This record gives sequence, structure tokens and C-alpha cells, in this order.
Amino acid sequence: MKQFLRVSLVALLAMLMLSACGFRLRGSGPQPVLPFKTLFLSIAEGSPIGVPLRRNLDAMSNIEIVTDRKQADAALEVLSEGRDKQVLSLNSQGRVREYTLLYRLSFRVVDKEGKQLLAPTDLVIRRIQSFNENQVLAKEAEEATLFREMQSDLVQQVLRRVSAIKPVQ
Repeated sequence: MKQFLRVSLVALLAMLMLSACGFRLRGSGPQPVLPFKTLFLSIAEGSPIGVPLRRNLDAMSNIEIVTDRKQADAALEVLSEGRDKQVLSLNSQGRVREYTLLYRLSFRVVDKEGKQLLAPTDLVIRRIQSFNENQVLAKEAEEATLFREMQSDLVQQVLRRVSAIKPVQ
């Protein structure tokens, strides 16, 4: 019985300390608030980041995505987007041991008159992936998962940057 009380007390203390440090699950906090009511998205049709960005913006209650640029208070323009995979290290036989995965995004935000609210911003996310030639299919699936996670991180970074724009008075 004493041991059960000790374990319970330790678990309770761990939970209190974890909550006191500000830890919270991703997506469980308040959504960023954008400084305008309507937004036009200028993203290429086949852009992999377009769908999750639209989905996140649709989930926000304070913003409406419009299809006509003239009706929008601001326009988010994706200037470039790209994925890259580079060899990071080789083993003693000259075979790949690790890759660096890169996801790049460049965007800007302009208002109705074309004035820049947010200058062109480049975001780059890097992940290191180990590679084993005996597990090629598993490593391809892992790479796809890593790119999806990187894409999600980029969308969140874009939303945070756009929400930090100060409205023009």
C-alpha cells in the first residue's frame, strides 16, 4: 500500500511539474488571429502546401478565404516551394547512410493596393533521415511521413508569421 501511494505521489508530482512548464500538445492552444477579415491565397493548383494551408485557414473563425483578389483585405502569395533530398553521410563502402531532407517555402503578404505587409520570407525545414538499403520500402514510407510533418510545420510557421503582421492604421 505504501509503495502504491509513493508511485501515485510521484506520478502526481510529475504531472504538476509538466503542466507548470507550459507544455501543451500541438494544436491544443489558441489559434493565431490574423489581422484582416478576408484573405486571397495565390498558390499554384498543384502545390502540396495549398490544401493544408487552406484547411487551417478554414478552421479559423476570424478569416474568410475569398476567390476574388479584389475582395480581399490581403493576399498571401506563395513565391516558391520545393522539396530536396541530399546525401549527408556515407559508410565505409561508399553507400548512403543518412540523408538531409529539406522543405523550402517562400511567400509574402500584400494588401489591396499591392503594398507589402510582409516582405518575401523564406522558410526552410531540415530533417535528417537514416538510410538502410535493406529496408528501402520502409525508408521511403518514413521519408513521405517526414515530408508531411515538415509540410505541417511550414503551414504553422506561415500562420504564425502572418498573424504577427501589424494592421496598417
